[in-house]
Amino acid sequence: MSSPPGDAVVNGDAPKPDFVPLVAVVDFHHHRGPEVERWFGVPDGRDPAAEWDWTLLPFMALSDGAHASTEDFSYFTLVRPATEDSPATSLFGISCTRQMDAAQLLVRPPDVTRSTVQKAVVVIENTPQFFGMLRERLSVVTSAWFAQREFTDTEILRRFQDSLADEKERGQLSEEVDRDQYLGMSLRELVREFRWQTLVLLKCCLLQPKMLFFGSRCERLCMMQFSLISLIPGLLRNLQDCAGPDMNSYEKRLSQPTSLRTSDRNSLLAYMGLPLQIFGKGSLFGPYTPLQQLDLLADFGTKSYIVGSTNSLLLQQKDRYSDILINLDEDTISITSPSLRNALALSHSDRRWIDFITQEVNDTWDEANPQRPKTMGYRGSEEFIRLQFEEYLLSLISAVKYRNYLAQNTGNPKATLSHIEGDPSTDFGNEWIEYWVRTENYRLWNANTDSHLFDIVEPRHPCAGGLSIDDVQRRIQQQVQDLHLDERFAVGKEVLGRNLAAGREKASVLFNKFYADMEALREAQKKRAEESKAEQSDAEKNGNSSDISKTQQTVTSVGARAGAYIGSWTTWAGQKRKEGWGRSTNSNGSSGGGWGFGSARKPRNATSNTLSDTGSEKNGTPLSSPTSSTIGFANFEKAVKGSKPQRASEGDDGSRPLSQDSFGDSVLDSVAPGSESEPSAPTSPHKITTAKRDSTEGLKTHDDKTA
Repeated sequence: MSSPPGDAVVNGDAPKPDFVPLVAVVDFHHHRGPEVERWFGVPDGRDPAAEWDWTLLPFMALSDGAHASTEDFSYFTLVRPATEDSPATSLFGISCTRQMDAAQLLVRPPDVTRSTVQKAVVVIENTPQFFGMLRERLSVVTSAWFAQREFTDTEILRRFQDSLADEKERGQLSEEVDRDQYLGMSLRELVREFRWQTLVLLKCCLLQPKMLFFGSRCERLCMMQFSLISLIPGLLRNLQDCAGPDMNSYEKRLSQPTSLRTSDRNSLLAYMGLPLQIFGKGSLFGPYTPLQQLDLLADFGTKSYIVGSTNSLLLQQKDRYSDILINLDEDTISITSPSLRNALALSHSDRRWIDFITQEVNDTWDEANPQRPKTMGYRGSEEFIRLQFEEYLLSLISAVKYRNYLAQNTGNPKATLSHIEGDPSTDFGNEWIEYWVRTENYRLWNANTDSHLFDIVEPRHPCAGGLSIDDVQRRIQQQVQDLHLDERFAVGKEVLGRNLAAGREKASVLFNKFYADMEALREAQKKRAEESKAEQSDAEKNGNSSDISKTQQTVTSVGARAGAYIGSWTTWAGQKRKEGWGRSTNSNGSSGGGWGFGSARKPRNATSNTLSDTGSEKNGTPLSSPTSSTIGFANFEKAVKGSKPQRASEGDDGSRPLSQDSFGDSVLDSVAPGSESEPSAPTSPHKITTAKRDSTEGLKTHDDKTA
């Protein structure tokens, strides 16, 4: 059975090449702006830009912000108008932009008035499938052309175009019909960067809103969009209507498949109605869209699009030009449409499914080579991700077909499948399903597919069913990564480990120092004890003669001082007694035979030392006089101890009253040690200073020996 035209479109059986790749040079003129300088691959004198109305080609080739980098790439779409032999179709351009210092030119043209020269080499093809390979070749050719420092020599560009045309004529670029993975994009980077939002973006594409991508790097901006649409199987090979909203050749050629070869993947995808054509009537795809094309985006006939821009002016008008904004510089997604936001909420099954893929990518991530798993295996690879999304979409469209079948056979229990409970499409989100059935790509798919697709592919979500422990662990791990808790814990753990290590080291040093100090202290104490014991032993042997001699000298000196003072005191006391000083009347009226501190006082003699008014005089406490003119020191000490000294009255000269200790000091201070002459009269007791007890005891010892 022959295949219908629709099979040819879906299976990628491209017709005979009718378009020769073109090469162009776009120059940035300092006065006129960007303009096409020359063409390669067309007859002399022919200008495809003017012939096919590509007025925006120079602005697409030289992106905004390209001057900020040495090399940058831009991807864009162009419309080739209909001819007598073919309808209007989309063409795809890739440009490599470079710049150099004008002073390095061997021949500087007169129109080069600025310090830098900026040019772009552009290749225009009729399919983007081979842009991955083409991008590397274009980079090498452009770099070599700039290295000549002579832009009038374009032989290398002419040969480059000849090689592309020769390969196209010999069919080398059409040998592989399924070359989606060679576009130069990385699905692993897409999943790792957006995680669960990758599925949100894919489901958003199927709803056909106005999607705006923004990023400062043009190449990354374009590659993200190509990576996203490549998740829909077969779409990259059927983008003939994506360059303008008025193009609709895909629908005109499409018909329902009538045959199926289950062993052939392309036949299976065609029978299931893939690709879901999101670019058709009223839709637009512009990986890089300059500001000059904004009027096309705002046109009434443009219902949906996926476009990218490097100009931040669009961020200020995102509500006007987008339903959803994807900011690649900040890795954020902003949904401005409330109905779209509700529809894009992932179900529990959706979240479990995308979390599983994200974990596989993260577990096999290799910083040195992000496009390939570090295990060099299948899990987590580009093909693994592509087939997982393919299985998801096949399950989705099968479940929707079963949903429609249940709606048509309401109340008929025989119409349900015994192994399927309820409506399996609910696992994909009821609001999303209701939104999707109102889109153009759903209408096109539903009209050209069999109503019993669920007999081919089981209508069940890949992650349908209850939660398992693996799902819970995967979700927790994903949330930890989203919150960057692992990084914070790693930093905290490292800091804690360093602190603990430093603490252990300090504690060890302190303990060792403390132990060493204790040992040194014990050794010092032991040494001092041994020395003390040795000295004591030596002193016992030698009789300690030096200490005895010192003691004898001290006793002799103190005895001499005490004897001299007692002699002077005796003389002075005798004179005063003759003068009648110190005689007082007892309490019974008789006069006492001794001297003492009576209540009656003599007037102070200006030339002699007399006792002032003291507490003893006030209290009338007598001191018994000695029986001999020579007073004994021991008896006098007893008399002093029996007295009760009181504070001196006001008007005194500030000296403190006589006491036992102060008397001892007066005795020691009255006579210089070793004096042989008779001392003068002792000072008044009012001016006696405090003495130490040991001195008094020394005097008592000497007095006893003298007596």
